[in-house]
Amino acid sequence: MPTLLANGGPVIWLILIAAATAAVVFVERALYCHRSQINSAEFLNGVRTVLKRDNVVEAVSICDATPGPVARLVKAAILNRDKGRDLVREAVEEAGLVEVPRLEEKLNLLATIAQIAPLLGLFGTICGFISIFGQIEQSGLYSNIEVLSKGVWAALICAAAGIGVAIPAHAGYNYLVSRVNKIVLDMERAAAEIVNIVTENGNGK
Repeated sequence: MPTLLANGGPVIWLILIAAATAAVVFVERALYCHRSQINSAEFLNGVRTVLKRDNVVEAVSICDATPGPVARLVKAAILNRDKGRDLVREAVEEAGLVEVPRLEEKLNLLATIAQIAPLLGLFGTICGFISIFGQIEQSGLYSNIEVLSKGVWAALICAAAGIGVAIPAHAGYNYLVSRVNKIVLDMERAAAEIVNIVTENGNGK
């Protein structure tokens, strides 16, 4: 590894910074998605049971104690339960508009790194070949092979590193998008169900 870094030229450090950023973003987003995804069916059953006993305070407490956007959507519906079905639905939709951007936060950064990493590798490759031809122009037929090999090393290392960063970054982005889509689907299902729960039995209008 030290040899690769020493021979990769200055561009390799840009690629490493991009790789480190992608790793941090992926880990942070993966943990956030893990905390955000709950068993929404079980959670809603618990809330329904509590609300049937007209224990609104306990229902809100359950929402506060449960992490994730589904719980916050349910809490919004409970707090607006006396305003009629349409307003309850509107409150849930507004809560959803707040939660979705939180789930998608920083995903664009990961996608950008996946896209520019190969370009950084190509940039390093071009810089390496520029170095080679500059040395050939200066020394002609008497160019030192060791000096020329540095340019070749830089070109190859940067190209490989750029692709090596892009592949896991792109895979990580697609994985996180799939996790976010599952959570959003849970939110939509929970939103529809909680509207029915809080407005049933004549509580809504």
